[in-house]
Amino acid sequence: MEIRRSARLIIVDSDDNLLLFKYHDEHRDPFWATVGGELKPGETYLDTARRELSEETGIDAKIGPLVRERDEIYAVARSTPARWLERYFLVRCKSYLPINQDGWTDEERGTIRDWKWWSLEDMKIQDDAVFKPEWLPAALESLIHGNTDA
Repeated sequence: MEIRRSARLIIVDSDDNLLLFKYHDEHRDPFWATVGGELKPGETYLDTARRELSEETGIDAKIGPLVRERDEIYAVARSTPARWLERYFLVRCKSYLPINQDGWTDEERGTIRDWKWWSLEDMKIQDDAVFKPEWLPAALESLIHGNTDA
């Protein structure tokens, strides 16, 4: 099975809201996930995190510490299933920053349906919202309480 690497961003604003994108593609029902993407040849995880933050959001903020790693098999957009090795970095930013779509690829424009700054309370009461990975609400709760080991 192909191994693919991805840098993901847990972007939390000064009001402790988590930025998530709503994805919908032919592989699964709509779900909410973090900003991020696959490493390009020669990139490190940190290089990719910086690039994806700029391309997908337009937000100018420092990439913080690595807070989580994930090893999972799944397919994205129009690809076949692969083993994904993901690293999640914390990004802190100001509240209510707008999202700039100018750097989006055609694939992102075709699969990202919406974005939202989620409060922990909203994440806990939204029974119909699907979060990928499912531990995102718990990660946000850990970060709010000062534990960077989300």
